[in-house]
Amino acid sequence: MPRSGKEARERLEHAALELFAARGFDAVTTAEIAALAGVTERTFFRHFPDKREVLFDGERRLTEWVSEALASVPADVAPWPAMRRAVDRIVPPLEANREGGERLAVIAAATPAVQERAAAKQAHLIGVIADLLIARGVAPEEASLVARTCWGVLAHAIGSWRAAPGTPLQPHVDRAFDLLEGLLPRPHRRASSGQPRLSS
Repeated sequence: MPRSGKEARERLEHAALELFAARGFDAVTTAEIAALAGVTERTFFRHFPDKREVLFDGERRLTEWVSEALASVPADVAPWPAMRRAVDRIVPPLEANREGGERLAVIAAATPAVQERAAAKQAHLIGVIADLLIARGVAPEEASLVARTCWGVLAHAIGSWRAAPGTPLQPHVDRAFDLLEGLLPRPHRRASSGQPRLSS
């Protein structure tokens, strides 16, 4: 039996991913997930409200990583460069969690119910990022734009990374940010607009 709540959550997450990958999301029950994880079904529901939610424990960790990464950036750094630095700081844990992320992507692609929850989780994370920026003194409209854009760049980089097995994530992140910056030639930027510069 797991010795801690954290260990139980991790075992439930791993068991769910294994069963969903082997048999499909709809064919697996919470009792089967709990049994494979070595806990009771009651323990499952103590940690997760349903079997969709067990797939998204990584979203909770990602929120923690982003919060910690952004908090480590000095408050006087402009919003976009601050987020660029924060993204670089979460690359290592994302790489360490590659297998779980890829399994979730496959399951979501085949399961509309999981796609729906994934979209809701993504919207929540973007909102969290925007709130973190607002807490740093960024205007709400700018915070929302930076959060959505930064998440879009990171999602693009992760997609490219998953399509290139054996490669590290950081080069894909760097390329995605470079591509975005290339879409906004310097002569077209208004120096007096007060908008964040797309540079780190």
